[in-house]
Amino acid sequence: MLDQILDSPLHVGIEVPFVLLVLVLLEAVLSADNAIALAAIAQRLEDDKLQRQALNLGLVVAYVLRISLILTVTWVTRFWQFQVLGAIYLLWLVLQYFLSSSDSDEQEHHAHRLDSLWQAIPTIALTDLAFSLDSVTTVIAVSQETWIVLVGATIGIITLRFMAGLFIRWLDEYIRLEAAGYLTVLLVGLRLLARVINPDLLPPEWVMISAIAVIFVWGFSKRTPVDEGAGEVGEAGGAGGVGEAGGAGVEKHYSISRSQTKI
Repeated sequence: MLDQILDSPLHVGIEVPFVLLVLVLLEAVLSADNAIALAAIAQRLEDDKLQRQALNLGLVVAYVLRISLILTVTWVTRFWQFQVLGAIYLLWLVLQYFLSSSDSDEQEHHAHRLDSLWQAIPTIALTDLAFSLDSVTTVIAVSQETWIVLVGATIGIITLRFMAGLFIRWLDEYIRLEAAGYLTVLLVGLRLLARVINPDLLPPEWVMISAIAVIFVWGFSKRTPVDEGAGEVGEAGGAGGVGEAGGAGVEKHYSISRSQTKI
């Protein structure tokens, strides 16, 4: 369909903006699973300010790596070892996350906390690079013009930053969302391995997108329960405060009345 539009006589003057639009939409779709994974990594820092800094600085490094990958994609794709390394890295992240549940008595999984900003930055950058190894061939297939692909990647990294910021907030609201993010990481890691072992094993893009959509629906299916105990204690405390204040007022009024009577 895309080739028919670009090969038509009307393509002159609309090809560049049309391809850019396709690239931006493609980056947004392909970045959804990436965004939730990066948000889950950034959230492992205790402080909100550090989380924002980790995303900002990590994605700056990731942007440099993405541009380098696009410029060298023809060379990189010749070596299957790069895709194997990317798959191993993603699968290691998933294994580390799910095994961390053994250290907790809670039903939900929680990844180990990161000790510093400088742990989060390379983790975010390398995770984005591993995801890019999976999606770069799809993006390159849209256009052979390198500068158009670079512009699309620039817009994509900005979109990724805003999406990751949203997911950080949602991770606190939905119990299963973090696990859903790591399940999508698992899918991408297995996809990279399948591409190396036998490209015929790769499912169609629509199957991959549908699977990720189902995982996302599951991730958003359960909200974090609101702690009503604190509210009840607050209400009881408030009621007690009012009662004490009322009692003090009555006692004060009674004392004044007695003093007036004596006079």
